[in-house]
Amino acid sequence: MILGKEQIEDSNQENLSRHKKNHEFISDQINNAEEVIKKLIDFQVAIPSWALGTGGTRFGRFPGGGEPRSLEEKIEDIGLLHALNGSSGAISLHIPWDIPEDSDVIKNLAAQHGLRFDAMNSNTFQDQPDQKLSYKFGSMQHVDKAVRKQAVDHNIEVIKYGKELGSKSLTVWLSDGSTFPGQLNFRKAFLNTLESLREVYAALPPDWKMFVEYKAYEPNFYSTTVGDWGQSLLYTSKLGPQAYTLVDLGHHLPNANIEQIVALLLMEGKLAGFHFNDSKYGDDDLTVGSIKPYQLFLIFNELVEGMDARNMNHANDLAWMIDASHNVKDPLEDLLQSVEAIMIAYAQSLILERKKLVEAQNNNDVVTAQEILQKAFRTDVRAIVAEARLRAGGALNPLSVFRNEKVRENLIKERGSKTTATGL
Repeated sequence: MILGKEQIEDSNQENLSRHKKNHEFISDQINNAEEVIKKLIDFQVAIPSWALGTGGTRFGRFPGGGEPRSLEEKIEDIGLLHALNGSSGAISLHIPWDIPEDSDVIKNLAAQHGLRFDAMNSNTFQDQPDQKLSYKFGSMQHVDKAVRKQAVDHNIEVIKYGKELGSKSLTVWLSDGSTFPGQLNFRKAFLNTLESLREVYAALPPDWKMFVEYKAYEPNFYSTTVGDWGQSLLYTSKLGPQAYTLVDLGHHLPNANIEQIVALLLMEGKLAGFHFNDSKYGDDDLTVGSIKPYQLFLIFNELVEGMDARNMNHANDLAWMIDASHNVKDPLEDLLQSVEAIMIAYAQSLILERKKLVEAQNNNDVVTAQEILQKAFRTDVRAIVAEARLRAGGALNPLSVFRNEKVRENLIKERGSKTTATGL
């Protein structure tokens, strides 16, 4: 299904008068409103190819109908999102779930929808039907050199697909670890993993980046071989200047200070970017900003401060991507909500009175520092975000258009009610 520009414009006309009032009101209170809008227009959040179908847990999965049956239909769905919000202009592919049969055709199709290909994602946490050796006891950490080589070869294959599609980065997430004490030797597991990552790193094109993602636990519950940001930073520091640490907001132990982690990685020039989601207990993969919106804002506060300190381009120098599991929501509606939450947090961090914050920090004025942060967080910037969408050709209210145009109902008519997209 393709949404026509006239459908979005008709909806915008119905809401334009109220939007103008809201936009004028908030713009009068913000000194840099135009600058914020320009940065919001440039800011794009990549959509992962595996997040376009209904997610699930080990207890079950409940597909909602109309899910994309192929990579082509996944690109079509992301095109829908991008048409609605103007901020979903990239797709992140997972291999082997979404192998392009003809890279030129897929690349051209994505371009027709205004999409580029973001980071490529490998998979050594599952055994595939035609796989010779099992990853039951790990992949890059495995005691068997042949298993490690299989994992390395797969990642190099993923790079090949990425080169064909115009991607510039590879994300490596390893579920390697142990479930019981004594199951493996921590030092040997680290060294085996480092050796394997070095082989993949050697295969990177000179203009590519490698993102090493970490996770505290799951599916292994005693140890994880890339378990936290320190371990990931250790790997990437040993690998070289093309290796960076990727932060997934759900991959931490409870109450971890993610904003501090972000600040230090950025300071060291080793922050790759983000997998955005939200969580209550662990890696819940919930809608961005649905549980901890203040934490999301605080993270963006550190990002903006750190990127500006290094003269970085907000839109291009870090990788921005959603990684969520839509177990009970319509996946496309959830993704619209997630992108909106990201843009709101980014906008709030851009309006923060940073000079006053620095002055309060230098004076050890804790109360004023808190007031400055919370003033920005409590400012309703939705009209600013909507204005950026409007100027980018998107909808003032993407979710409303999605429902009023009966997008899900039409997708079910086109694809059927029993389709199940690839992914977890």
